Amino acid sequence: MKKRFWGVALSAVMVGSLLAGCSGGASAPTTAASSDGGKETTAAAGGGEGLVYWSMWESTEPQGQAIQMAVDKFTADTGVKVDVQFKGRTGIREGLQPALDAGTNIDLFDEDIDRVNTTWGQYLMDLEEMAKASGYEANANAGLMSACREVGGGALKSIPYQPNVFAFFYNQTIFDEAGVTAVPKTWAELDAACQKIKDAGYTPITCDDAYIVSMFGYHMSRLIGEPETEVVVKEGKWDDPSVLKTAQAYESFAQKGYFSETIASNVWPAGQNQELALGTAAMYLNGSWLPNEVKDMAGDDFKWGCFSYPAVDGGKDGTNAANYGAQVLAINKNSKNGENAFKLIEYITQGEFDKKMSELSMGIPADSRNTEWPAQLASVKPVMDSLSVRYPWAAGAEANADLTPIIKENFMKLCGGSMTAAEFVDALAAAGK
Repeated sequence: MKKRFWGVALSAVMVGSLLAGCSGGASAPTTAASSDGGKETTAAAGGGEGLVYWSMWESTEPQGQAIQMAVDKFTADTGVKVDVQFKGRTGIREGLQPALDAGTNIDLFDEDIDRVNTTWGQYLMDLEEMAKASGYEANANAGLMSACREVGGGALKSIPYQPNVFAFFYNQTIFDEAGVTAVPKTWAELDAACQKIKDAGYTPITCDDAYIVSMFGYHMSRLIGEPETEVVVKEGKWDDPSVLKTAQAYESFAQKGYFSETIASNVWPAGQNQELALGTAAMYLNGSWLPNEVKDMAGDDFKWGCFSYPAVDGGKDGTNAANYGAQVLAINKNSKNGENAFKLIEYITQGEFDKKMSELSMGIPADSRNTEWPAQLASVKPVMDSLSVRYPWAAGAEANADLTPIIKENFMKLCGGSMTAAEFVDALAAAGK
């Protein structure tokens, strides 16, 4: 469902203050290396004084490192031990719900704002009173707090950290060399920019299997709005004219040679690592976490640019609409240690360790007092300041999990040039029968 709440609140905060690797196992152990010197603890969510925290990050990732620092300081200050288990994306996405269903001792966990509040919404504790009592929102990002309440059904059930936005990221050096002097705001302008980039000897656009469905979703949502895109995807209304129009737009780009020659077979992170970061491709629709993920390959001299997905002729939504949000922390409604869990959330998302996470992960700070953004994200700020319409992940294109692999497979073929727009629509229609 489209959310219209970023607007003035976020702009004020941003002006003042300023997701896809996988991990190992999805098991649900009740003990793990904790923050107290690597010892094994068995903190029980059901009644012990310690906390059990499942995180989406790996311990070796910058975010995981910042969280561990916050956990260590929290334990040193409060005496409360924390059994922090770094599950990685696959581990938490596949393992958290079964663990919660089984009554595994878990006090708090983190993941994407939409996944936490929708997929796991039934397990969340209402945090309104604790946030009010602590004065948490005095220095929080107002737009993101509003987003958490919106996706939480009107109540605050999660706390945001590491804000992000999904948009086109590009190589400014290639744009300069090709003579692209302004970011594309319309599909026609993107077409013209791609031609200049191709003529300059570069691949205009790359992508891979992890993100390519988002291109389909964004274009559909530009045409008819995100709520209607969800209806099409959930109900299999592939005869909706917007589906063919979207496919035709991408068929045209494929015919003009605007996509990577390997786009039909790219498995993440091939597009971002081997093409964008190495300077052969100019653009990639991805999240604001991208510069951090490719920093070692791209190097310090890579000049990052960012622009919102362009508007399309006759479309409902414009460049003020995007998938934006944050990772969030939430507390298990069955936790007996809610107050300590909330205190830990404050350590992670505010002050010293919010700043540390921004620095280590090349990410956007969540605390309005942390005013310095990483230089690599300077071009992201005007995009975020301009947003007032929020799309969920993939702009609704992944609203039907059963059909996501079908859309992905055929859209990759479409972009690769082995499938026509009409054949793409027919393939989706056939899959829905």
